[in-house]
Amino acid sequence: MKFRLNIGITARLLAGYSLVVLICCGTVVVLLREVQQIVVISDSIVEQKYQIASISKQMLENLLSMEENEKKYQLLNDEEYLNYFITASNQFNNSFLEMMALDRESVPIPKAWRQLYADYQKHRPETNDLAQLRQAQSLWIPEVVINRWIGRLQRARAANGESVIQANMELNRHGQAAVQKALLGLGISLLVGVSCSIFLGYSMIRPMGELTRGIRSISKGRLNDRIKVRTQDELGQLAHAFNELAKRLKEEEMMRSDFIAMLSHEIRTPLTSIRESVNMIAEEVMGPTNAQQRRFLTIASSEIGRIAELLNHLMQVSRLQSADIKLQPRPICPVKTIHTCIQLMQPMAERGHIELENRLPPKLPKIMGDEKYFQQVVMNLLGNAIKFSPPRKQVRVSAQNEPGHQWIKFAVQDFGPGIPQAEQSLIFNKYYRAREVRKHMDGTGLGLSFSKFIIEAHDGEIWVDSTLGRGSTFLFTIPQAR
Repeated sequence: MKFRLNIGITARLLAGYSLVVLICCGTVVVLLREVQQIVVISDSIVEQKYQIASISKQMLENLLSMEENEKKYQLLNDEEYLNYFITASNQFNNSFLEMMALDRESVPIPKAWRQLYADYQKHRPETNDLAQLRQAQSLWIPEVVINRWIGRLQRARAANGESVIQANMELNRHGQAAVQKALLGLGISLLVGVSCSIFLGYSMIRPMGELTRGIRSISKGRLNDRIKVRTQDELGQLAHAFNELAKRLKEEEMMRSDFIAMLSHEIRTPLTSIRESVNMIAEEVMGPTNAQQRRFLTIASSEIGRIAELLNHLMQVSRLQSADIKLQPRPICPVKTIHTCIQLMQPMAERGHIELENRLPPKLPKIMGDEKYFQQVVMNLLGNAIKFSPPRKQVRVSAQNEPGHQWIKFAVQDFGPGIPQAEQSLIFNKYYRAREVRKHMDGTGLGLSFSKFIIEAHDGEIWVDSTLGRGSTFLFTIPQAR
C-alpha cells in the first residue's frame, strides 16, 4: 500500500514554519531563564557581597582603631584619643547596622555575621558619654574579645571573598549554559528548517518533474504517457487534470485517425474507378483519341496517382497510430538495404542534378529491425534531402558504430537552405510543413512523422541538426542485432 500525502502545500509550509518558530520560541524561553539566573547572581554579587566586603573592611579598620586609641588613651590620658575611640565605636556600630540591613529573605547574609552581631550586642558599651568613659577603667571591651572579633571578621571576609568567587563561577556556568543552549536551539532550528525545506522541496520538485516530463512527452506526440499521482495536494490535482487532458487528446487523435482512415478508404474505391477509366480512355479502349486528349489524360492520370499516394500515406500513419501495423524485426544488413534505397532514389536525384554519396563503412554490424519499414525511413529522408537540395549539390548517407554502444547511428546530410531553430522541434509533427516550404513545394507533412513512428517503434531515436544556409543532417539510431 503506497503512502499518499493528502496535506496541501500551504498547510505543509505553515506546519514547517510553525515548527521552526516554536523551536525558536522555546530556545528564547530557555535563554530568558538562564539570563534571569545570571541577573539574580549578579544582583547578589553587586548588591550584597561587594557591600559586605566593603562594610567588613570598614569594621575591621574601626576595631583596630578602637584598640589602638584605647591603649593610647590609657597610656597618655589624652582626651583626643578618647574622641577617636568614640568616633570609631560609632562607625563600627553604624557599619553593623548596615550589615544587618543587608539581611533579607531573598538573599540572606551568612550566619557568621549574625553570630558576630549577637556577640557585639553583649559587649557593646551602654553609653558613649565622655565623663562616664573617663571614670571607667576600661573604655569598652577586653582586648581578648576585640582580637576574637578581628579573627571572626577576617574569616568572614575570607568566606565572603570565596562566595564571590563561587558566585562568579556560577555566573560563568550559567553564561556557558546559555551559550550552549542557544547554539543547540539554533542548531535544532537550522536542522528542522533544512529538513522541512528538503521535504517540501522534494514533495514539490518531484511532481513538477513529472509534469515537465509529461508536457515534453505530449510535445513529442507520446499521448499514452501518464503522470504518476502520489499526492492529493494542489500538484496532485494538477497531475490529475494533466492526465485527463492527455487522455482527451489521445481520444481526439484516435478519432481523427479513424476518420482519416475511413475517409481514405472510402475515397480509394471511386478513385480507383476513375483511374481505371482514365487509363482505358488513354489506351483507346473506348475509341481513338487525339494528341491534346492524350496530354490531358496523362495529366489526369498523374494527378490521380498523387492523390492515391497521399491516401496511402494517410492510411499508413493511421494504421501506425492505431497499432494495426506489427513490426517483424529480424537481423538485416543495413549496408545492402541503404544501397538499394540509393539505387531507387537515383532517378529522382538525376532529375534534380543531385549527387548521392554512399559513405557507409564496408563492415557494418547487422541491425535488428523490419527491413520494409527501415527502407521506407531511409527513402523518406533521401527524398526530403533531394527535394530541398539545390542543383549540383551532394546528399550524403553515412553510419557510425561507436564501440561499447548497442546501436548504430545513421545520418542523411544535405546542403540545402537549412531549417530555422524554432521549427526544428515541429518538423516531426504530423501534417506540419514550414511556411517557406508550403509556398513553393507540394507535400503532406507526413514523411518525417511516419519515419519518427517507425524509428521509435524500433526503440530508436531520430533528430535533426541544422544550420540556416548550411544544410541539414537527419540522424537516427537503430539497435544492433545480437
